[in-house]
Amino acid sequence: METSHHSDTQLRQIARFFYALKDPRRLRILITLAQAGEMTVTELAKNIRISQPLVSWHLGQLRTAGLVNVERSGRIARYSIVLESIEEQLMAFRTLLLASAGEETA
Repeated sequence: METSHHSDTQLRQIARFFYALKDPRRLRILITLAQAGEMTVTELAKNIRISQPLVSWHLGQLRTAGLVNVERSGRIARYSIVLESIEEQLMAFRTLLLASAGEETA
């Protein structure tokens, strides 16, 4: 199978997505944000019982992957999940797999 520049870019994007999800703490953060809607670092740290600096680091990784959004109001930063981005990345991976298997995608 020939690999085009576009597919290399797509593969890197999909790999970044799965890399962001590789840590169970990041998954817990996403699940907690999905349930709560939005939370501060302090609220997340208390809820999932890990330190604030570690929560901040993981949120940075999730933000870089486009999976969480931050809204700032003064000194308060509230994080929320970007469900559309997660759905798009999963769909891109599914489409890639189906195209590789020679099946038609809808």
